[in-house]
Amino acid sequence: MPLYLTRFSYTPETWARLIDHPEDRREAARSYIESVGGTLHGFWYAFGPHDGFTLWEAPDNVSMAAVALAIGAGGALSPLETTVLMTVEETMDALRSARQVRYRPPGG
Repeated sequence: MPLYLTRFSYTPETWARLIDHPEDRREAARSYIESVGGTLHGFWYAFGPHDGFTLWEAPDNVSMAAVALAIGAGGALSPLETTVLMTVEETMDALRSARQVRYRPPGG
């Protein structure tokens, strides 16, 4: 199954709610991805431009998009960014396939 890296930040209102009522959000995240047949592999908080990161595995892009859309629609996170991760093997296949693409630069 494909892996996905999500970067997120909580809104100030969400941080205020978490300060008033501390909550381990890993279980919530786990339930979201499991609802589409996926797995949560990690959940981390961080300093920097994003408050946290999750590593998910989902059956396909549509399933992961459904989770991201549902979470984003909740309004507690902004921004919420998800990246599809590729294995080294997939990248090697893409590199070999790139030889077949007849790219022409603009104006060329």
